[in-house]
Amino acid sequence: MQSFVHINAHSVDETIRLLAKYEGKAKLNAGGTDLLGVLKDRILPDYPEAVINIKMIPGLNTIEEDGDWIRIGALSPLVDIVKSPIIEKKCPILMEAARTVASPQIRNIATIGGNLCQDTRCWYYRYPDELGGIIKCFRKGGRTCPAVAGENQYHAIMGAKKCFAVCPSDLAVALTALDATITIAGTKGTRNIPVEDFYTHLGNVLELDEMVTMIRVPKPANTKQTFLKFTIRKPIDFAVVSTACMITIVKGICTDVRIVLGAVAHTPVRALMAEEFLKGKELSEGVVTEAATLALAGAKPLSKNEYKLEIAKTLVKRAIMASTLGTE
Repeated sequence: MQSFVHINAHSVDETIRLLAKYEGKAKLNAGGTDLLGVLKDRILPDYPEAVINIKMIPGLNTIEEDGDWIRIGALSPLVDIVKSPIIEKKCPILMEAARTVASPQIRNIATIGGNLCQDTRCWYYRYPDELGGIIKCFRKGGRTCPAVAGENQYHAIMGAKKCFAVCPSDLAVALTALDATITIAGTKGTRNIPVEDFYTHLGNVLELDEMVTMIRVPKPANTKQTFLKFTIRKPIDFAVVSTACMITIVKGICTDVRIVLGAVAHTPVRALMAEEFLKGKELSEGVVTEAATLALAGAKPLSKNEYKLEIAKTLVKRAIMASTLGTE
């Protein structure tokens, strides 16, 4: 790795001041499960001048109930989310998503904030400098996305513009289904945005002087929750496709539903057409099959990832059916 300044930050305000001082030339480090690999492989267009350690900031690793909300500090390790009685009772969909991330060793270290903010896993973007130099993809100042005419097996099938990398966060998929918001602190103050609005075609909405401090989840009421994820190597891989489903069923009729697809676009994707189709209906197999097809409406697969369509439809169908089990 190249040399950089290492700074231990002891508060959110100090972190924000440091980010502003380095004007985009500093990186935050919490668990470091993504950042260290990024630095070792030198995949960034510009190597950071400073790494700011935020693990020592107090109060950002708690999971607690606050009225109608559940507050999750950005430094909460994934293992705490998996083991939290609050999450298990109120948001099992988030617990299951966290459980599917990587290995136990990584879940002991990786944080929810880091999972949401991690860099894309596109192999063109992450091509190590030591193997032949940076590939000038669109994210690195190039004019094209090499995946479009290249190896695009795991790239976007929905909503891509210029860059076809997908959002790698499993927790973002579950949190979008839960209608969660992300609290962001910066020199201009604090703002809250829905998780589904956090991602852009080239990363996320964080300004150079901002950091994620908390995730706020409204407590769901009377919902069945399911998270499903398809991977090549089950224990440790990133999703090929994932889905999160929350359904409210009253007397056999779907009264409310949120269906979210993961690893198909630069952001978790709400299946809005499928949701509207299901509302007011009894969830027979035929209805669920039609909803699964509608969930992929508008998809435009590349040359080597059309197979994602059938996997996504299957996961959506299974998630909806699983969510109906045990309902009255």
